[in-house]
Amino acid sequence: MIPYWRLSGYYFFYFAFVGAFSPYFGLYLQSVGSSAAEIAVLMSLMSVMRTLAPTLWGWLADRFGTRAPIVRLSAVLSVLGFSGFLLSNAYVALFVSMAFLAFFWSAALPLVETLTFAHLEGRASRYGSIRVWGSVGFVLAVLGLGYLLDEMPIRNLLWVTLTILAGILACALAIPEVRKVRETVASVSLGSILRRPEVRALLTACFFMSAAHGALYVFYSLHLVAHGYSKTLVGWMWTLGVLAEILVFMGMPQLLKAFSLRNLLLFSFAAAVVRFVMIGWGADSLIVLALAQLLHGATFGSYHAAAVAAVNRWFGAQHQARGQALYGSISFGAGGVLGGLVSGYTWELVGAGWTYTLASVFALMGLVVLSRCWRDRLAV
Repeated sequence: MIPYWRLSGYYFFYFAFVGAFSPYFGLYLQSVGSSAAEIAVLMSLMSVMRTLAPTLWGWLADRFGTRAPIVRLSAVLSVLGFSGFLLSNAYVALFVSMAFLAFFWSAALPLVETLTFAHLEGRASRYGSIRVWGSVGFVLAVLGLGYLLDEMPIRNLLWVTLTILAGILACALAIPEVRKVRETVASVSLGSILRRPEVRALLTACFFMSAAHGALYVFYSLHLVAHGYSKTLVGWMWTLGVLAEILVFMGMPQLLKAFSLRNLLLFSFAAAVVRFVMIGWGADSLIVLALAQLLHGATFGSYHAAAVAAVNRWFGAQHQARGQALYGSISFGAGGVLGGLVSGYTWELVGAGWTYTLASVFALMGLVVLSRCWRDRLAV
């Protein structure tokens, strides 16, 4: 039996946190006097810790054959870390709280992805129907907070986000562990997997994709507000992107039957090249912004679903936690750090248009790596 609602509930609250945090926390930091560079550094700490922490937690999970207890510990310590934002607005205090939160919060998702695929027992096409609830949680959080913050002080964001973290903790306590099953194929070393050209190509391309999204996650809301859009509309724009993502997740079984993982990823990267140019130079047009947000279905939806499916296929049960951790560390971690920090400095130096153009260049670099170094005939 698949613990469908327990896994779906975790994804719901986990990405509701992302929906509350990523679009609006930069606005909160701006309200307490943080500069653009300081905001970029603080927000990039999430990516820094996603570079370091998941690999450690993934190694521990594979070493001891258990994942659910680490997910629960991560949830408890994430609540404690976020509580620090309620105590002080000083930059040092914000930095320490963000680092503590990010280190433990980033530990969980790769392990939950591993648990999900283990519970699915080879029925990977059903991943989208579980993961889609994360998108639903994101939509409700980002849209609800858009209305709320137009009417109430921005500090209320802290209490809403803390409540969502409590929801993550409740679901983490309910997720069951998977009984360890002996592999039916010969053991393959992690090093031999990482030496495969398609594995290196995917991880490198994912690094560039997350770098491309750095400006989106740090400055998209500020970008729209600066062009005169309300926080409610900002919420709707984020929602539009995630609605496109939801449709893609729901359609993944059909997409995986019609297209290879490689071709889905190539299309996703090509869409990202176009999307970020549209955001950077078309912000005065609501139609252009809306079309760019619809491309989120490709630049995150099909991209992420195809990437985690490839990792699940290549790393096997023995190295599954470390495989998902490497994917998260290299892409959302290292790539997110590069994209977030670079955008923080180019935003004030050359402006939004060229910052998002650079994001498009990152996506193009990923597209080139993927197309040249991963051939379908190499993957099994």
